[in-house]
Amino acid sequence: MTKINRKTGDNNPMLLFEDAFLQVKNEIEKALTGSPLIIREYLSHLTLSQGKYIRAFSVLTASLNADRMVADDAVKAAAAIEVLHLASLVHDDIIDDSELRRGSITLQKQYGKKTAVICGDYLLSLALRMLSGINEKEDYKSLRFPDYVGRLCLGELNQHINNHNLDLSLYTYLKIISGKTAALFEAAFFAGAVTGKKTEKEVESYKKIGHCIGMIFQLSDDCLDFDTTMLEAQKPVQSDYDNGVITLPLIHALHNDVSFKSHAQKGNLTRKEVDEAVRKSDGLGFTRIMINRYYSKAMKAIKMLSIENNAVAEVIALLDKAARFDQKKKA
Repeated sequence: MTKINRKTGDNNPMLLFEDAFLQVKNEIEKALTGSPLIIREYLSHLTLSQGKYIRAFSVLTASLNADRMVADDAVKAAAAIEVLHLASLVHDDIIDDSELRRGSITLQKQYGKKTAVICGDYLLSLALRMLSGINEKEDYKSLRFPDYVGRLCLGELNQHINNHNLDLSLYTYLKIISGKTAALFEAAFFAGAVTGKKTEKEVESYKKIGHCIGMIFQLSDDCLDFDTTMLEAQKPVQSDYDNGVITLPLIHALHNDVSFKSHAQKGNLTRKEVDEAVRKSDGLGFTRIMINRYYSKAMKAIKMLSIENNAVAEVIALLDKAARFDQKKKA
């Protein structure tokens, strides 16, 4: 792999995008399998269920320069954010008592909840350590990584507090997912723009794009819980309501069908009743309308990027992927 310095004496070498993406994967695998022996077996298990590295891809995309190259610091940030995301998934699986993640047995199912909690905490420390290796220390300070970790945690806590809350408002729900999902995507695009030395105006645009893409990913997942099989999703579906999580399609049904809400407040709703109420109120259609709104906001922010910006096509591709426009048409 060839590294090219931006200038003589620069300690932050540049890599071709494709090489950088491979390097991110290598950094993560090395971090997981090279951890202390006492925890290595557990973290190595997580390599069986690695995802598509969408957040890492986001960092590298936002960092792209006109020659389709990214800074080495973007690789470090991308790897750190992916490891942080992995930590959040380990904890999510404990909370949801999930047995399957990305087609593989979850850590908590394989080794128990206590071990999984400790491993999730260790992954957070590992992410912080990886990020601290950034060459440009001023960039490291400006990334506000702890703030984004805090937003992620508060989003998860807010969701937990509102479990089984049949009065959950649209505003509160969007606030929840803004933390639990969108914060990390915003952090990814922010980190890429900063390490890519974008202008202050472009950094703000990338943050908005990341936030919108994160919101879209979560809202799309809300739809998947109602209209996708477990085989397609490679994780349990139709499980949000069973775990007390009230998502947007159901929120819409509860707000638009008084008799259904009254029945729900008495408890003992069947999954068939939930699905029928969502279908009757077109909860999926409403959710996709919200997806399209965030899509439009993201496109507006994309238009604020420089015309010659090499990342525009890749950012739009990420946006389409989040909205599942490769699988569905706009609502």
